[in-house]
Amino acid sequence: MNEFRRFVVGDEDFLLDGRPVRLLSGALHYFRVHEEQWDHRLGMLRAMGLNCVETYVPWNLYEPEPGRYGDVAALGRFLDAVGRAGLWAIVRPGPYICAEWENGGLPHWLTGPLGRRVRTADPEYLAPVERWFRRLLPQVVERQIGRGGPVLMVQVENEYGSYGTDAGYLRWVADLLLDCGVEVPLFTSDGPEDHMLTGGSVPGVLATANFGSGAREAFATLRRHQAQGPLMCMEFWCGWFDHWGTDHVGRDAVDAAAVLREILECGASVNVYMAHGGTSFAGWAGANRSGALHGGALRPTVTSYDYDAPVDEAGLPTEKFWRFREVLAEYADGPLPEVPEPPVRIGAPAAGAVGAWAPLAEVLEVLGDEETERPVPPAFEELGVDRGLVRYRVHVPGPRQPYPLGVTGLRDRATVYVDGVPAGVLDSEDAELPEPVAGPAVVDLWVESLGRVNYGPRLAEPKGITGGVRHERQFLHGVRARGLRLASFEAAAVAKVPFGEVPEGSGPGLYTAEVTVPSPGDAYLRLPGWTRGFVWVNGFCLGRFWNAGPQDALFVPGPVLREGANEVWVLELEGGSGDAIELA
Repeated sequence: MNEFRRFVVGDEDFLLDGRPVRLLSGALHYFRVHEEQWDHRLGMLRAMGLNCVETYVPWNLYEPEPGRYGDVAALGRFLDAVGRAGLWAIVRPGPYICAEWENGGLPHWLTGPLGRRVRTADPEYLAPVERWFRRLLPQVVERQIGRGGPVLMVQVENEYGSYGTDAGYLRWVADLLLDCGVEVPLFTSDGPEDHMLTGGSVPGVLATANFGSGAREAFATLRRHQAQGPLMCMEFWCGWFDHWGTDHVGRDAVDAAAVLREILECGASVNVYMAHGGTSFAGWAGANRSGALHGGALRPTVTSYDYDAPVDEAGLPTEKFWRFREVLAEYADGPLPEVPEPPVRIGAPAAGAVGAWAPLAEVLEVLGDEETERPVPPAFEELGVDRGLVRYRVHVPGPRQPYPLGVTGLRDRATVYVDGVPAGVLDSEDAELPEPVAGPAVVDLWVESLGRVNYGPRLAEPKGITGGVRHERQFLHGVRARGLRLASFEAAAVAKVPFGEVPEGSGPGLYTAEVTVPSPGDAYLRLPGWTRGFVWVNGFCLGRFWNAGPQDALFVPGPVLREGANEVWVLELEGGSGDAIELA
């Protein structure tokens, strides 16, 4: 599509080299798909009838520490793949993205000290945002449609009207995008409600709406705020995501296709969210707070981001795919491409037994950060821990009689030991152990981050223990804390862990296994009998598992597996080893 040179926002339509064009887009987060499978997934979007793909960019994935960058060029490689697939691209660089992603894409080292000052015009927030954008945006600028690339539009922030009203901040982000060389149209996207559109719109920038139903009413609301310009649903929610410990969420394919048709009958453009959801590998799934105002109990999001999308987590077409293809074919310029062949799957089911084990305390000794001692428990952000867990150790003085032992300001989940003996699991912000504790005693609280909040007023809240540990009404001071970050689990480091035989009644720790695969390909990994933790296959972190459901298997991309022996690590955080490790 590099023969086109100019894409603009007209009074009623998008104009491509002066001709009206309708964007039929689908969301695909390149960072949730193995790079070797990008081409297949993009081909699936084309075959469904789409002419464009939309993606976010997660800042925290690429800048784990201030000024230390990872593979920022991945976005450019993806946009090149988009061009090769004959699609256009919409880029949503944030800095905040939501996306059911850890911290909404914001780095923990930024939200830790700033808290509620993020996503405002506070200079201490704006400076790192500008530094990040000037590092990232050349990947976009070099691939704008006017320069022969596929990029048509770039978003200003993300759903800001659901969060705040700092119009000066939004204007600053828009101006920064322009100053960095973005020449294609900018846009905002918000829910079709007056307070969201007034809070999230920028004068002179195209406003779009996000919704899952009621297209005519939504566009009528949008028109009250924006009398001219093309109509677009930037997020047509054709499915939804799941939280651990809840029922699976799905959406009827016929119903979703009917709403897609309604959007197009309004003359609008659309971005199907998600067209292909993929997977939140490596523990990057975020979390939400329950309740209408998103201030209640923590609801961590599962590893799979399948989203009940038309192209499922493994890249296969669903009934929704075929229903959408029928609708979109009516708006295509010609016959739709053939549906790509499905990715190769493993030739036969395979299983492996646990071969070795190291207790969690020994894993911490080898892979953990340095231990610190402070008067009160430090938050994860103070310890530099993004994803993983922290062991808090505190002494109960004695002699003293048994009293209730509890935690205030607990974020996520704590597995508690008293003098080395399991004493319970705490999972609310203010919680007590079921049995009282006498002194003297040593109390260990292993607190795991189940994902930082990615949406709503609790965005940027710290992780870990943010209050204190109490014995009766008395706070216990002198807390030793040591982090175990997921990023520490690299092959060379894990090789130093003192593994031994798996004893009967083994508990939390790092387990190893070998699974022989005669013919590699896509697979699902199951862990019958295990409780909660993380899994690596050949050093690639698949993400979190948890017997709380509804997810009962982890997707394994075919490129991760190899013919013959495959090494599996299971970090079990709450129970012991299960029956086996299965690939199917």
